[in-house]
Amino acid sequence: MKAEPLLDERHVLDARTFVEIVVWQLPRPICGSDHPFKYRLALVVDSVCVLRYDNEVGNGDHRHVKDREESYRFTDTDALLADFWRDVEKMELTK
Repeated sequence: MKAEPLLDERHVLDARTFVEIVVWQLPRPICGSDHPFKYRLALVVDSVCVLRYDNEVGNGDHRHVKDREESYRFTDTDALLADFWRDVEKMELTK
């Protein structure tokens, strides 16, 4: 099996804000993750990424909230998307 793109979306929320969601299914997990997905979900406001969920090789699953990086417990892609959109809503309320 080759890497297969599952999602590649951009959602414009307003003139200053957009969300980008990219998810791939891989033939095997990347180093640092125990699931076969590679992902990058970002909320960008005024050209600054203020929220990002991703899993980098060797760094595993984590999220960035403004300048803070914290671990993220990945269970499945549905939960990943739900968690991300819930955080987007919280960030949008504080904009």
